[in-house]
Amino acid sequence: MKKLMVASLLITASALAMAKLPPPSDEAKAKAAEAAAKAAWSGKVDAYLSCKAQDRAAAHYYKTAKAANKDVKPATAMPACADPGAFSYVPVVATKPLEAAGAHSAAPTATSPPSSTTPAAAIAPAKKP
Repeated sequence: MKKLMVASLLITASALAMAKLPPPSDEAKAKAAEAAAKAAWSGKVDAYLSCKAQDRAAAHYYKTAKAANKDVKPATAMPACADPGAFSYVPVVATKPLEAAGAHSAAPTATSPPSSTTPAAAIAPAKKP
């Protein structure tokens, strides 16, 4: 009895896990894009702070080594630390293609019904040699 109960619970749980979620709304997509931009900016800030800490540690090392009269090799040239600045997010506005914006030309006015009983030979007679 317990095995049957456990099996039915597992089947129900797997069916619920496989259920399809509705697509996110435009507002949810915008929030997700902003969160991704903020996460990328946070990574840049962390890299900047790490670079500044490495510069301070290297400066302290050279200062203390020089004071202790140790032989110190010159530092390897590294690029300067790039400050990412303050976080600013400008949402991307999707523009509609010309066809969806209604910029295409209108259909010509119909001059005859779409289907007729006239035979094709009468409409376009064959050319005689």
